[in-house]
Amino acid sequence: MKRMDLALLLVIFLAAACSKDTVTEYYTFFRPVYKTKDAVKANIKNDIAQDIHQPGKLVWKDNYVYLNDVDRGIHILDVSDPANIRAVSFINIPGCVDIAVNDHYLYADCYTDLVTIDIADPLHTTVKQFLPGVFPHRYYNNFRADTGKVIQEWVRVDTVVKRRFHETISFARYDGWMLYSSSSSSFAPQGASFAQRAFGIAGSTARFALMNQRMYTVSHADLKVFNIATAAAPSYVKALPLASGDIETICPYQDKLFIGSQTGMFIYDAKSQDHPLKLGQFTHVRSCDPVIADNNYAYVTLKGGGICGGNSNQLDVLDVSNLMSPQLIKTYPLSAPSGLSKDGDLLLICDGTGGLKIFNAAKPDAISLIKQLAGFEAADVIAHNGIALVTAKDGLHVIDYSQPTAAKEIGKILVTQK
Repeated sequence: MKRMDLALLLVIFLAAACSKDTVTEYYTFFRPVYKTKDAVKANIKNDIAQDIHQPGKLVWKDNYVYLNDVDRGIHILDVSDPANIRAVSFINIPGCVDIAVNDHYLYADCYTDLVTIDIADPLHTTVKQFLPGVFPHRYYNNFRADTGKVIQEWVRVDTVVKRRFHETISFARYDGWMLYSSSSSSFAPQGASFAQRAFGIAGSTARFALMNQRMYTVSHADLKVFNIATAAAPSYVKALPLASGDIETICPYQDKLFIGSQTGMFIYDAKSQDHPLKLGQFTHVRSCDPVIADNNYAYVTLKGGGICGGNSNQLDVLDVSNLMSPQLIKTYPLSAPSGLSKDGDLLLICDGTGGLKIFNAAKPDAISLIKQLAGFEAADVIAHNGIALVTAKDGLHVIDYSQPTAAKEIGKILVTQK
């Protein structure tokens, strides 16, 4: 099924017990609860620490991790002692799925708007600016919220429908509630370096990237440029169409942008900050595609099935010394890879239910597995100085890989089910 930006989960269960020509169907769907934009803006501030419901994107800056809870907001976690990670506060940002941190300012989407928040004091955050309408793709398919309101939350509704076999039910709109069949478990429309200390480091599934005095963001089919020279007040510059579509991730490296899509990897030169120029591309089979870069190499994970289609599950290592013509060096089979990160000669890959895998990547054409940490379904990872932060279906895991062969989990914060 085509990927839906609409974040409504519809789970259909056909009852085993049928009576003659009737069937009983059980549905779970979600009803939007609206608030005015002014009310939502006034509520975008830090609150007491809250339970994690659906881990999304993450950014690591100094002693704090900023973890997106999909469509709800941002958890601020103190990781000064990685073995005792501690939730500090929560920033309510409805419709938030992407974040970046520049010095002590956090940039986040609030549905179609970009909000800038001063996070210098995690217990007393303040909104500095709203840029309205810069992310129009965050409107859901076939759904337009009232222009004066936004969705604050989704309320779960369970219902039972009985019908005859020959009858059909239209789910385009049901009593004012939008319904869609689910083929994905995610509510979300779903590695840089520490060299620039002002910037937080994001995971490889990021759609926001910071470089010099600009922020670059990707949607399904475009690359947007924001001027962040004044950190507290970003300004929108322009959007560049990305003809391929199905864009998923963006990774800044030196003065280049590595963009991952479901059909390939694209390299853009950002020397001219407001006018990124496409240099080269590498085309692959249809699959989900996070990418990171390091020196003359790019590392691309391909995950088949689900919203991305295809059936490839692998790591592709590319030689990008010629940026105009990336070349495949070698392919390594994996189970269901997604996010990845690199620290020196170590390559860390999230491999679905296989957990986190740590590889020796000193020789890109002879990568070897050092250690596997299973027991959780890993999604994305940030690795730095022997500590890895791993988002997973069940929460955030902290891994000590300072001794790679003896890598172990030293801390975690688990999801609390609604």
